[in-house]
Amino acid sequence: MAGENDLLIVGPGVLGRLVAEKWREEHPGCQIYGQTVTTDHHNELISLGINPFLKETKTDQKFPYVIFCAPPSKTPDYAGDIRLAALSWNGEGSFVFTSSSAPYDCNDNGPCDEDTPTVPIGRSPRTDTLLKAEKVVLEFDGCVTCGCHRYCFHDNLNILYKMDRGAHFYWLHKGTVDARPDHILNLIHYEDAASLSVTILKKKLRGQIFLGCDNHPLSRQEVMDLVDKSGKFDKKFQGFTGGTSDPFGKKLNNSNTRKELGWEPKYPSFAHFLGVSE
Repeated sequence: MAGENDLLIVGPGVLGRLVAEKWREEHPGCQIYGQTVTTDHHNELISLGINPFLKETKTDQKFPYVIFCAPPSKTPDYAGDIRLAALSWNGEGSFVFTSSSAPYDCNDNGPCDEDTPTVPIGRSPRTDTLLKAEKVVLEFDGCVTCGCHRYCFHDNLNILYKMDRGAHFYWLHKGTVDARPDHILNLIHYEDAASLSVTILKKKLRGQIFLGCDNHPLSRQEVMDLVDKSGKFDKKFQGFTGGTSDPFGKKLNNSNTRKELGWEPKYPSFAHFLGVSE
């Protein structure tokens, strides 16, 4: 039998491990489980106090708290995997899915918040995958946290980051990137994405969609200008070479999420994280 504060993390990668760390701080003595596709990182997970098991493992155990952080890239049936995760939830605590901001129907560098309409099914395979996944979560009365997903990096919409991970680090090592420099991005530090997810889990909320971002959207060029200004990196970024035919982004604002949850990010902006003025 699972304890009253036990947590299952499906996809215990960078974000999932931070969720585990913060959850344990709040609930010492709880058991935390991590479901993975391979055994590649099981020793690391054990060293972090996470009990790993393979996705293919058959178990009837149910958990009061479940968070799904796995990307859709490693499965042919993302919605099906989320349904299985939801079936591992006993309905007592909370079930949270970390999603992307891609489904919001705004791609002109304009404003976007929790109430912005989503794109229709059929617009693109990528947004279809996410919309179908979110539908399953809401059917089970779980909660969705948009923008707290590494999948967002591929959407170039909402970027999870830390010093050595994120779009800025990837672009820095590429040197030159074929993308338009004025495309708007939205950022949130991994620690803040984890604390937001834990806040939702703790409140035992049902059937709601929240948005994760720092409310300081930046263009690609502004991101890399801040990186250069910080002096914290050895490499030098050469520039963006994309044309004006590339798509724009969106400017996310999660004031509603912050107000409802009483949550604020530790890092209020990418500039603040780097220790420089915007």
